This record gives sequence, structure tokens and C-alpha cells, in this order.
Amino acid sequence: MNNKIPQIGCACEKPGSNYTEYRSSELGIDHTDGRDGEVTIQQCKLCQRIWIHYFVQHESFSKSGRWYKGIVSKKDRSQITPENAVEYLENLEWYVYGGSFFDDEVTIGSGKMTVDR
Repeated sequence: MNNKIPQIGCACEKPGSNYTEYRSSELGIDHTDGRDGEVTIQQCKLCQRIWIHYFVQHESFSKSGRWYKGIVSKKDRSQITPENAVEYLENLEWYVYGGSFFDDEVTIGSGKMTVDR
């Protein structure tokens, strides 16, 4: 998988923007290590790029909600499953993340994601 996806300046890339112009479809739940991560495919209505959105929250812990999203190429899209979404995102050059776990800060990051308890 080629994970070099350039930023093109679309609103969908901007951390902190309350951008909602996506077509979304559920990909499924990642049950790896009991994390129950919700994996969604989102397509930006402006630039047409496809994002993998990963959300996890541990019900018994306050401020545990966190999400990560990264762009996937059309050719790699068919290879993404709920179980390999974390590995895919961690191998991207960059992704956007946020949630209550991060005090609702939204930032661009890369590398290891904090998804387990």
C-alpha cells in the first residue's frame, strides 16, 4: 500500500473545522483486544477523497472518546477491514485525530495511535 497522500488544502483536511460534507458508510466494528472501534468510510463531497474514520470510547472511563481519520487511496480502499484499519492509519504519512481523550483538541499526527485502554 502506498501511504503517501498529499494534503491539497481541502476543508476536509483542516483540524478543528466542523466539516460535515461527507457521504458516510459503516465499515464495521474492530473487536481486536476488546477495543470495539467503530470504523466508517467517509467520502468528501468537495474533493471526492475517501477517509477511514476510526472511533473508540471505553464506556467505563470518562474522557476516553477518541477518533482518528486518514485518507485512503481508491485502490487501497478494498483492502481496508475493521481489523486492519488501525495498522493502515498508523502507516499513513499523516492523519487527523481528536476527541475528549485529547481534551477535544484536533490535530494532525502520524505513527502510533492510542486506541487501547
